[in-house]
Amino acid sequence: MVNPDTAAAQSSYSTPNAKTAIEVKPEDLPIHCPLPGTSLWNSHPRVYIPVEENGGEAKCPYCSAIFKLL
Repeated sequence: MVNPDTAAAQSSYSTPNAKTAIEVKPEDLPIHCPLPGTSLWNSHPRVYIPVEENGGEAKCPYCSAIFKLL
C-alpha cells in the first residue's frame, strides 16, 4: 500500500537517475547532482559535477548518472 502522506505529495517529482545520460548545455553550468526537481526521499547529497574539466563527460560519484556537455 502506498503511503498517502508521502507518495501523493511527490508525484510531480522525477525519479533520480531515470535517464542514464543527462545532456547539459554550457549555460546550465555549474551542474550538480541530484538535479532540481528530483524527489528527495531516495536521493544523495548534492555534488557538483566537473563535466567541463573531463572532456565534456563526467559521472556522479554517488548514483553513476552520466552528464554530457553539448
